[in-house]
Amino acid sequence: MALTSNDETDLLIPLFQGSAENPRFSTFLERLRRRTQADYVSLILRMGDGAHAAIVESHAGIDLRKRARESEQQGPFDLDRYLYDSLRPGRVYSIGEMIDHDPVARADRNRRMAKLGISDERVVRIAGGERYSAWLLMARARECTAADSALLSSLAPYVAIAVENLVVMDRDRLAARINAVGLERTGKGWMLLDAEARVVAADPALAEFWQTHCGAALRPGERVLGLDLAAERKLAAIAAEMAQDRTLSARPLLLRDTPHIEALLMPAENAEALAAPAILALCTLPRPHSDQSAERLAAVFDLPRREAELAMALADGHSIAEAAERMGLTLETARNYSKRLYAKLGVRGQAELVRLVYQSSAVMA
Repeated sequence: MALTSNDETDLLIPLFQGSAENPRFSTFLERLRRRTQADYVSLILRMGDGAHAAIVESHAGIDLRKRARESEQQGPFDLDRYLYDSLRPGRVYSIGEMIDHDPVARADRNRRMAKLGISDERVVRIAGGERYSAWLLMARARECTAADSALLSSLAPYVAIAVENLVVMDRDRLAARINAVGLERTGKGWMLLDAEARVVAADPALAEFWQTHCGAALRPGERVLGLDLAAERKLAAIAAEMAQDRTLSARPLLLRDTPHIEALLMPAENAEALAAPAILALCTLPRPHSDQSAERLAAVFDLPRREAELAMALADGHSIAEAAERMGLTLETARNYSKRLYAKLGVRGQAELVRLVYQSSAVMA
């Protein structure tokens, strides 16, 4: 059955907007339920395979999972999961028809469905890749019709596109979040600049740091505020040059002396997707080590807390005398701590100790 112009407006537009809703696709599912006068419509998404694969179910109408819990039995998908996995993508099925050959199983299933208030259902498996499987399901207390099956069949290719976009977008969001956390933990931030060194975008950690420590906001469409004239001119020159030649190597630039902020400037990848050519500025974010730094160092190398604190102080560039004063230790005690540190960590001096500390998770904020 071809979708009508009303169906395209009432169903497809909410479907493709549904990834931004919470719960996902709620408007589409509710409109589909009303369109078919079904008691229950759901989109079931399973990430991966196996018994421990994550399953997310969005629904409209009656809450079958709640009814299943209250009646202490399994819901349709949990009960018939092996049947759902055997469905051919794009074809509409009645799960009950797949067990018609087994009168005992059919009678038991009908009894279970009756307890949930369901007499008939239709399900279509959405074509997906190896990363996920999805099913669009509708159920009602009376028999489903041929029009119901035709509508689900017509919607299946569009739902497949929407689900694929959702899976890709969620993975990209997760990867972006992990990358942002990793950069922030290691004292780095980024901003994108156009060919005239105006801000295109900046990550939240750098934007907050810049506002707090440089007294200026990184606003899209504006130049980077808080720079001296020499740094501003150098930044503009490099941005213009890299916008013209994207094969240029990355270049360092000192943006500020206080606080000390360096940037590694490089042509931005996928710049054609931006409104204007852009370069990427990967910036240092000077910050003291957190209170957990010594704890992490102690945990990794099985050190007493005070020895780990001394190691962090030495790694920050303090002398033994300076570290002893900061920690409230005598110079002799600090020296004894340092000797034990060198022996336990297998290093021969402060330089090797610093390298070991900065290669560990202790320096991650």
